[in-house]
Amino acid sequence: MLPLTFADPNDYNKVKPDDKISIVGLNDFAPGKPLKCILKHADGKKEEIWLSHSFNAAQIEWFKAGSALNHMKAMKKK
Repeated sequence: MLPLTFADPNDYNKVKPDDKISIVGLNDFAPGKPLKCILKHADGKKEEIWLSHSFNAAQIEWFKAGSALNHMKAMKKK
């Protein structure tokens, strides 16, 4: 789970209950860098919004590994 906030608080009102949500660019997930979110509305229209996070580099590695424990296990094997 990613604790994300709207970079623009007004974007909250763009999200509809039946939207499909895609977070793109997770391969480039980095401290201080916002994430792009694509909202796919039921009518077929798409909107792009930006989401902020407060993750540091270690937390991002944990996320990419699936958990802090998974990351620590992988580091121990090296």
